[in-house]
Amino acid sequence: MRVGLTGGIASGKSTVASILVDLGAVLIDGDALAREVVSRGTPGLARVIEEFGADLLTPEGDLDRAALGRIVFSDEAARRRLEGITHPLIFERYAELEAAAPPGALVVHDIPLLAESGRAHTFDEVLVVDVPPELQLDRMIRDRGWTREEAESRIAAQASRADRLAIATHVIDNTGALADLRARVEDLYETLTRRYS
Repeated sequence: MRVGLTGGIASGKSTVASILVDLGAVLIDGDALAREVVSRGTPGLARVIEEFGADLLTPEGDLDRAALGRIVFSDEAARRRLEGITHPLIFERYAELEAAAPPGALVVHDIPLLAESGRAHTFDEVLVVDVPPELQLDRMIRDRGWTREEAESRIAAQASRADRLAIATHVIDNTGALADLRARVEDLYETLTRRYS
């Protein structure tokens, strides 16, 4: 079964992904693939540098992700140019990893920008981890040390909460304690595995 997992920044999507892996799901992590396709020496990195400039390289030859983030999260056209480079490479890796999963596995595609990609319909189920925007802001400021302006620009660069909820076949509320979240995810995992077994 192919499951898309998404949620806004600081929603707790990574925590949900970790719980699903604990329960036996195969995880394909979109954030990890996004880093992989622009890692040192890759064609993806070469194309990003060609598009945005060599000053985005660290002295070691890696992508300065923070500097790139400052560009693309304040300029929608720049973000779309970056996505035009990285998204095809990421989806190619998704397909390779999915093909390598064991038969009968529940394969969870952790995709931060699933609503934006227009690919939600390609999954059997779409899980959306949901929290109110004010809680997202609080978490980014408290846990990541971002300014309110930085946090708001990251939220604004993603699909709206309504757009994410519109693609959901299951909404996972993450406004409570970790134990509550784990119980919700365990129930959902049991439901999905029973449905697709």
